[in-house]
Amino acid sequence: MNERNIRLLIAYDGTDFAGWQIQKNRRTVQALIEAALETMHRERRALTASGRTDAGVHAAGQTANFHTDIANMEGRRFVPALNSLLPKDVRVLDAAETSLDFHARFDARSRTYRYHIIAGRAALPHERRYALQLWRRPDINRLNEYARRLRGEMDCSVFASPKDPSKSRTRYIYGASFFVEGDTLVFEISANAFLWRMVRSVAGTLLHYEQKGLSAASFGDILNSGDRSLAGPTVPPEGLFLWKVEYYRGCV
Repeated sequence: MNERNIRLLIAYDGTDFAGWQIQKNRRTVQALIEAALETMHRERRALTASGRTDAGVHAAGQTANFHTDIANMEGRRFVPALNSLLPKDVRVLDAAETSLDFHARFDARSRTYRYHIIAGRAALPHERRYALQLWRRPDINRLNEYARRLRGEMDCSVFASPKDPSKSRTRYIYGASFFVEGDTLVFEISANAFLWRMVRSVAGTLLHYEQKGLSAASFGDILNSGDRSLAGPTVPPEGLFLWKVEYYRGCV
Protein backbone atom coordinates (compact mmCIF):
# COMPACT_ATOMS: atom_id res chain seq x y z
CA MET A 1 0.00 0.00 0.00
CA ASN A 2 1.30 3.47 -0.86
CA GLU A 3 2.67 5.64 1.93
CA ARG A 4 1.38 9.19 2.39
CA ASN A 5 2.93 12.06 4.34
CA ILE A 6 0.63 14.11 6.59
CA ARG A 7 1.56 17.53 7.91
CA LEU A 8 -0.01 18.67 11.19
CA LEU A 9 -0.43 22.08 12.82
CA ILE A 10 -0.52 21.57 16.58
CA ALA A 11 -1.22 23.72 19.66
CA TYR A 12 -0.73 22.73 23.27
CA ASP A 13 -0.72 24.06 26.81
CA GLY A 14 2.71 23.04 28.05
CA THR A 15 1.98 23.51 31.75
CA ASP A 16 1.50 19.85 32.56
CA PHE A 17 4.05 18.45 30.10
CA ALA A 18 7.71 17.56 30.50
CA GLY A 19 8.21 19.04 27.04
CA TRP A 20 7.69 17.89 23.47
CA GLN A 21 10.13 15.00 23.17
CA ILE A 22 9.38 11.50 24.41
CA GLN A 23 10.91 10.80 27.84
CA LYS A 24 10.64 7.65 29.89
CA ASN A 25 7.86 7.82 32.50
CA ARG A 26 7.14 11.48 31.69
CA ARG A 27 4.08 13.06 30.08
CA THR A 28 5.12 14.61 26.75
CA VAL A 29 3.28 15.97 23.72
CA GLN A 30 5.05 13.71 21.22
CA ALA A 31 4.26 10.60 23.25
CA LEU A 32 0.54 11.41 23.39
CA ILE A 33 0.21 12.13 19.67
CA GLU A 34 2.23 9.05 18.73
CA ALA A 35 -0.02 6.98 21.02
CA ALA A 36 -3.05 8.37 19.16
CA LEU A 37 -1.44 7.52 15.83
CA GLU A 38 -0.70 4.01 17.05
CA THR A 39 -4.35 3.56 17.99
CA MET A 40 -5.39 4.61 14.49
CA HIS A 41 -2.78 2.53 12.64
CA ARG A 42 -2.49 -0.41 15.06
CA GLU A 43 1.26 0.05 14.88
CA ARG A 44 3.74 2.72 15.89
CA ARG A 45 4.05 5.77 13.62
CA ALA A 46 6.95 8.18 14.26
CA LEU A 47 6.10 11.88 14.51
CA THR A 48 8.69 14.47 13.45
CA ALA A 49 8.36 18.03 14.77
CA SER A 50 9.89 21.34 13.69
CA GLY A 51 11.72 21.39 17.01
CA ARG A 52 11.48 20.49 20.68
CA THR A 53 9.89 22.66 23.32
CA ASP A 54 10.94 22.38 26.97
CA ALA A 55 8.85 21.58 30.02
CA GLY A 56 6.21 24.23 30.62
CA VAL A 57 6.58 25.85 27.17
CA HIS A 58 3.43 26.20 25.06
CA ALA A 59 2.76 26.11 21.32
CA ALA A 60 0.26 27.92 19.13
CA GLY A 61 1.81 26.77 15.85
CA GLN A 62 3.97 23.67 16.17
CA THR A 63 4.39 21.77 12.89
CA ALA A 64 4.93 18.01 12.65
CA ASN A 65 4.61 15.26 10.07
CA PHE A 66 4.12 11.51 9.96
CA HIS A 67 3.78 8.82 7.30
CA THR A 68 0.59 6.81 6.96
CA ASP A 69 -0.73 3.98 4.82
CA ILE A 70 -4.38 4.85 5.53
CA ALA A 71 -5.71 5.38 2.02
CA ASN A 72 -9.38 6.18 2.54
CA MET A 73 -9.04 9.31 4.70
CA GLU A 74 -8.54 12.85 3.43
CA GLY A 75 -5.72 14.69 5.13
CA ARG A 76 -8.05 17.11 6.90
CA ARG A 77 -9.96 14.22 8.46
CA PHE A 78 -6.97 13.51 10.69
CA VAL A 79 -7.93 16.62 12.67
CA PRO A 80 -11.11 15.24 14.30
CA ALA A 81 -9.73 11.70 14.34
CA LEU A 82 -6.65 12.64 16.35
CA ASN A 83 -8.42 15.18 18.58
CA SER A 84 -10.90 12.49 19.65
CA LEU A 85 -7.95 10.51 21.02
CA LEU A 86 -6.03 13.40 22.61
CA PRO A 87 -6.46 15.22 25.93
CA LYS A 88 -7.84 18.76 25.88
CA ASP A 89 -4.44 20.38 26.43
CA VAL A 90 -3.28 19.18 22.99
CA ARG A 91 -5.17 20.11 19.82
CA VAL A 92 -4.50 19.38 16.17
CA LEU A 93 -5.56 22.56 14.38
CA ASP A 94 -4.96 21.49 10.79
CA ALA A 95 -3.85 18.47 8.78
CA ALA A 96 -3.03 18.11 5.09
CA GLU A 97 -1.29 15.68 2.81
CA THR A 98 2.14 16.90 1.74
CA SER A 99 5.03 15.69 -0.41
CA LEU A 100 6.62 12.44 0.67
CA ASP A 101 9.99 14.11 1.23
CA PHE A 102 8.66 16.92 3.45
CA HIS A 103 10.46 17.00 6.81
CA ALA A 104 9.03 19.23 9.54
CA ARG A 105 12.43 19.95 11.07
CA PHE A 106 14.90 20.06 8.20
CA ASP A 107 12.66 21.95 5.76
CA ALA A 108 11.84 24.77 8.20
CA ARG A 109 13.10 28.22 7.23
CA SER A 110 12.29 29.97 10.50
CA ARG A 111 10.79 29.48 13.94
CA THR A 112 9.03 32.35 15.72
CA TYR A 113 8.59 32.45 19.47
CA ARG A 114 6.62 34.88 21.61
CA TYR A 115 7.17 35.56 25.30
CA HIS A 116 4.29 37.15 27.20
CA ILE A 117 4.76 39.51 30.15
CA ILE A 118 2.19 40.96 32.56
CA ALA A 119 3.90 44.22 33.49
CA GLY A 120 2.98 46.67 36.25
CA ARG A 121 -0.22 44.97 37.35
CA ALA A 122 -1.32 41.79 39.06
CA ALA A 123 -1.85 38.91 36.65
CA LEU A 124 -5.33 37.47 36.64
CA PRO A 125 -5.44 33.88 37.91
CA HIS A 126 -5.85 32.35 34.44
CA GLU A 127 -2.97 34.45 33.05
CA ARG A 128 -0.35 33.11 35.46
CA ARG A 129 0.05 29.90 33.44
CA TYR A 130 0.87 31.84 30.26
CA ALA A 131 2.88 34.94 31.19
CA LEU A 132 5.69 36.25 33.37
CA GLN A 133 4.54 38.43 36.26
CA LEU A 134 6.70 41.58 36.23
CA TRP A 135 5.85 44.14 38.90
CA ARG A 136 7.28 47.11 37.01
CA ARG A 137 6.67 48.66 33.61
CA PRO A 138 9.83 48.42 31.51
CA ASP A 139 10.87 51.02 28.96
CA ILE A 140 9.69 49.44 25.68
CA ASN A 141 11.69 51.93 23.60
CA ARG A 142 14.95 50.93 25.29
CA LEU A 143 14.04 47.25 24.97
CA ASN A 144 13.53 47.68 21.24
CA GLU A 145 16.85 49.51 20.92
CA TYR A 146 18.46 46.34 22.25
CA ALA A 147 16.23 44.04 20.19
CA ARG A 148 17.17 45.77 16.93
CA ARG A 149 20.73 44.54 17.45
CA LEU A 150 19.48 40.95 17.28
CA ARG A 151 19.55 40.59 13.52
CA GLY A 152 21.55 38.63 10.98
CA GLU A 153 24.02 35.79 11.45
CA MET A 154 25.27 35.88 15.03
CA ASP A 155 27.40 33.94 17.46
CA CYS A 156 24.81 33.38 20.20
CA SER A 157 27.27 32.06 22.81
CA VAL A 158 26.25 34.77 25.29
CA PHE A 159 22.79 33.12 25.43
CA ALA A 160 23.99 29.49 25.35
CA SER A 161 23.33 27.16 28.26
CA PRO A 162 26.41 25.18 29.38
CA LYS A 163 24.29 22.06 28.82
CA ASP A 164 23.52 22.91 25.18
CA PRO A 165 24.93 20.10 23.00
CA SER A 166 25.05 22.14 19.76
CA LYS A 167 28.34 21.97 17.88
CA SER A 168 27.81 25.47 16.49
CA ARG A 169 26.34 28.41 18.38
CA THR A 170 25.87 30.52 15.28
CA ARG A 171 22.28 31.25 14.34
CA TYR A 172 20.58 33.53 11.81
CA ILE A 173 18.13 35.87 13.53
CA TYR A 174 15.53 37.41 11.22
CA GLY A 175 14.32 39.94 13.77
CA ALA A 176 13.21 40.63 17.33
CA SER A 177 10.91 43.21 18.90
CA PHE A 178 8.70 44.11 21.84
CA PHE A 179 5.12 45.25 21.39
CA VAL A 180 1.98 45.68 23.46
CA GLU A 181 -1.00 43.43 22.76
CA GLY A 182 -4.02 44.41 24.83
CA ASP A 183 -2.48 44.96 28.26
CA THR A 184 0.28 42.38 27.80
CA LEU A 185 3.87 43.09 26.79
CA VAL A 186 5.06 40.63 24.13
CA PHE A 187 8.59 39.81 23.02
CA GLU A 188 8.79 38.18 19.58
CA ILE A 189 11.90 36.70 17.97
CA SER A 190 12.38 34.76 14.72
CA ALA A 191 15.45 32.76 13.69
CA ASN A 192 16.41 29.81 11.57
CA ALA A 193 16.89 27.85 14.82
CA PHE A 194 17.57 28.41 18.50
CA LEU A 195 19.92 27.05 21.11
CA TRP A 196 18.49 25.23 24.13
CA ARG A 197 16.63 27.76 26.32
CA MET A 198 17.97 30.57 24.14
CA VAL A 199 14.73 32.54 23.80
CA ARG A 200 14.22 32.59 27.56
CA SER A 201 17.83 33.70 28.02
CA VAL A 202 17.45 36.47 25.43
CA ALA A 203 14.23 37.76 27.05
CA GLY A 204 15.74 37.68 30.53
CA THR A 205 18.92 39.43 29.38
CA LEU A 206 17.01 42.21 27.62
CA LEU A 207 14.84 42.85 30.68
CA HIS A 208 17.87 42.71 32.99
CA TYR A 209 19.86 45.35 31.13
CA GLU A 210 16.83 47.54 30.47
CA GLN A 211 16.32 47.75 34.24
CA LYS A 212 19.98 48.71 34.65
CA GLY A 213 19.62 51.45 32.00
CA LEU A 214 22.43 50.12 29.81
CA SER A 215 22.98 51.92 26.51
CA ALA A 216 22.22 50.13 23.25
CA ALA A 217 25.89 50.43 22.24
CA SER A 218 27.03 48.77 25.47
CA PHE A 219 24.44 46.05 24.98
CA GLY A 220 25.93 45.45 21.53
CA ASP A 221 29.34 44.95 23.16
CA ILE A 222 27.82 42.28 25.43
CA LEU A 223 26.35 40.48 22.43
CA ASN A 224 29.70 40.48 20.68
CA SER A 225 31.59 39.29 23.76
CA GLY A 226 30.25 35.71 23.64
CA ASP A 227 30.60 35.70 27.44
CA ARG A 228 27.78 33.69 29.00
CA SER A 229 28.49 35.22 32.42
CA LEU A 230 27.27 38.57 31.09
CA ALA A 231 23.78 37.24 30.27
CA GLY A 232 20.88 38.13 32.50
CA PRO A 233 18.68 35.59 34.30
CA THR A 234 16.75 33.07 32.21
CA VAL A 235 13.04 33.83 32.50
CA PRO A 236 10.66 30.97 33.46
CA PRO A 237 8.94 28.87 30.77
CA GLU A 238 5.28 29.73 31.35
CA GLY A 239 5.31 32.89 29.21
CA LEU A 240 6.88 31.22 26.17
CA PHE A 241 4.99 30.07 23.06
CA LEU A 242 6.27 28.49 19.86
CA TRP A 243 4.17 30.80 17.73
CA LYS A 244 4.72 29.71 14.14
CA VAL A 245 7.06 27.84 11.83
CA GLU A 246 7.66 28.95 8.26
CA TYR A 247 8.91 26.78 5.42
CA TYR A 248 10.85 27.35 2.23
CA ARG A 249 8.78 27.78 -0.92
CA GLY A 250 7.85 24.40 -2.33
CA CYS A 251 7.79 22.65 1.04
CA VAL A 252 4.09 21.82 1.12
